[in-house]
Amino acid sequence: MADSKHSDHVLRTVHSGSAAAQSSLAASWCRSALHHGLDPAMERRGDRIEAARLSSLREANGELLAAAVPVLDNLFGSVGRTGCCVILSDLDGVVLEARSGAGDTALFNAIGLTPGAEWSEAAEGTNGIGTCLVEARAVTVLRHEHFASRNIGVSCMDAPVFDPEGQLVAALDVSSARADHGEAMATMISALVQDAARQIERDFFCRRFAEARIVYAPEAPGRGTALLAVDRDDLVIGATRAARRQFRLDAAALGNPRPLADVLGTGERGTFEDSERAVLRQALARSNGNVAAAARLLGIGRATMYRRMERAGMGGMH
Repeated sequence: MADSKHSDHVLRTVHSGSAAAQSSLAASWCRSALHHGLDPAMERRGDRIEAARLSSLREANGELLAAAVPVLDNLFGSVGRTGCCVILSDLDGVVLEARSGAGDTALFNAIGLTPGAEWSEAAEGTNGIGTCLVEARAVTVLRHEHFASRNIGVSCMDAPVFDPEGQLVAALDVSSARADHGEAMATMISALVQDAARQIERDFFCRRFAEARIVYAPEAPGRGTALLAVDRDDLVIGATRAARRQFRLDAAALGNPRPLADVLGTGERGTFEDSERAVLRQALARSNGNVAAAARLLGIGRATMYRRMERAGMGGMH
C-alpha cells in the first residue's frame, strides 16, 4: 500500500504541469517519467553488467580507482558501523567499487548497491548516484524522494568527483537502509561524502602531476580545493576544477602555459638575476653553506662561484 501511494504521488507531481519549476526533486521526477519513460511502480531490475565488461570499466578507470580506493576505505571506516555502504560509480552510474559490513552486504546486494549494477537516472529514476551525475553537484535523496517505489527503503548521500581536467568522472555515494537514519544523520554523512570526494580529486590530481610542483591557491568558499601544477620553469601546466573556475583557466590557457605569478595575479616579474640568485642559494643550502661544495654541485670552479655570488648581491656569504 505504501509503495502504491508513493507511485501515485510521484505521478501526480509529474503531471501537475509546473512541478519541474518548483523544485530540483520534481524536475528529476519529471526527467525520470517523461524523458526516460520510467514507471515508479516498476519492479526492481536484477541485472548486472557482465564480469568482463565490469573488469574493462575498472581498467579504464584505473587512475581514478588508484586515488579513490584508500579514500573509500577511510570513509567506510567512518560510516560502516552505522549500517551504511560506500559506493563509487563511473560516469554512467555503473558501480565500480562497493564497501559494506558483513551483516549488511546481502541487503545492499538485494537493493542493487553492488559492483556492476547501474544507477543512472535513465535506469533507476531519481536516486543519489544518477541525480548527482545529471546535476553535477552534491545531492541527498532521502527514502521517499526516490522516483521508484522499489527504492524508498534507502537514503543516499552523494557528491560528484571531477578528474584533473575538471571533467565529471564519478559519483561517490553513501547509502543507508536504516529507518532511524533521518535528515540530521543524512546532513552529517553528506558533509563527510563531500570532503571525501574532494580528497579523491586532490589525490587524483597529484598523481597525474606527480613530477610537478603542486601549489595550493587561496580557496574560494564552496568551490573545493584550488590546486595548480607548476613545472620546473614556474609555468602552470595543470589546474583542478576549482582552480580553473577561480582563475578562469580553460584547456586552451593550460595548453599555452603561463607563469604562476601571472595566473595568481601577484604581478611578480622574475629577472635573470633573480633566477641565478635562486640557483646559487639552493646550491648553498644543499651544501650547508659550504661554497666549495656548492660550486661542485653546480659544476663550476670556486672562483667562478664567488664571482657569481658577488654579482647576485651575495658577497657577504663566505
